[in-house]
Amino acid sequence: MKTLKFKLYQHKKNRCLKRIINAAGVIYNHCIALHKRYYRMWGKHLSCAKLQSHIAKLRKRNSFWQSVGSQAVQDICQRIEKAYQLFFKHNNKGVRPPGFKKVKKYKSFTLKQAGYKFLGGNRVKIGNKIYQFWQSREIEGTVKTLTIKRTPLGELFMVVVVDESSQPEVEVKTGKIAGFDFGLRTFLTCSDGTTIESPQFFQQSLNAIKKASSQHSKKSKGSSNRERARKNLVRKHEDISHRRRDWFWKLAHELTDKFDVLCFETLNLRGMQRLWGRKISDLAFGEFIQILAWVAKKKNKLVVFIDQWYPSTKTCSHCGYVLESLDLLVRQWHCPSCQSINGRDENAARNIQMVGASTIRLGDVSRALPAITV
Repeated sequence: MKTLKFKLYQHKKNRCLKRIINAAGVIYNHCIALHKRYYRMWGKHLSCAKLQSHIAKLRKRNSFWQSVGSQAVQDICQRIEKAYQLFFKHNNKGVRPPGFKKVKKYKSFTLKQAGYKFLGGNRVKIGNKIYQFWQSREIEGTVKTLTIKRTPLGELFMVVVVDESSQPEVEVKTGKIAGFDFGLRTFLTCSDGTTIESPQFFQQSLNAIKKASSQHSKKSKGSSNRERARKNLVRKHEDISHRRRDWFWKLAHELTDKFDVLCFETLNLRGMQRLWGRKISDLAFGEFIQILAWVAKKKNKLVVFIDQWYPSTKTCSHCGYVLESLDLLVRQWHCPSCQSINGRDENAARNIQMVGASTIRLGDVSRALPAITV
């Protein structure tokens, strides 16, 4: 599967799509209300099939709801069902049930087999209207779903999921394995001694964000000036997000071209967020791992994660001696067993590499590495 994203041309016809998104938001909130009411009355979970049947009856009497295609309504019910399943499975880990959303902030609707048709070139028919989009690449393969997304700026994007029919990329094998340690001062420390500094995009633009936020808060609520200031603030945040994401993609391709197996330590991002707050959000470790996993899968490389409770920092990578405690401010420590001097991040990266290499299954090794070089 491959996801392609295209921006729709600005046109007055786009108001129809925004109206559909608003209607989808109303239906979503109504489904959430039905779930809550059903649980209060019967103490049971409302099944997806019952919910879809009930919404289908309501759509026949509501012309506004009819603007949303039947498959888009089914997708809304299925997304809510998945959210509740995750809540029931992981509620002891702090996962919350889905809640109500503001209609004007509702983002998208999804069409599957019907409701759209590509007319060739950069034109697509959604419902009974034809829209144009910036076709940055050809749509190759079988289209599985089409999603219309609305950004906080009011721009519309078309996200197309296709089943690829093209040949896979040529695999490049290096026979190398490496461990990586995330850090606050350096983004990544590699087991071969190299370090990758984080640009800290949010920190670079912090003054511009503060200024735009201050201008927004000073404007009168409901005025056109406040809306203009809101869009200016959103553009600042989107610029940071786009630059960070572009850097992540380039870094992911660079690492997967250099190594065949990449080992990382599982991170407790929620706990790190409580400790360091905005710093962790700016580094965005979770987003980078998602991008790296996708690129590695595409290139037939391996991404291995070790247990987050393994004492990678306190374990000497030369002799295996484990310290009882190690303060966060200590950047180097002297091993009392083998007398070696260990840099905090470099030592952790070497330990992650060794533990990650020991957990790889033989089938994975033969698929990814012609010969492992540690």
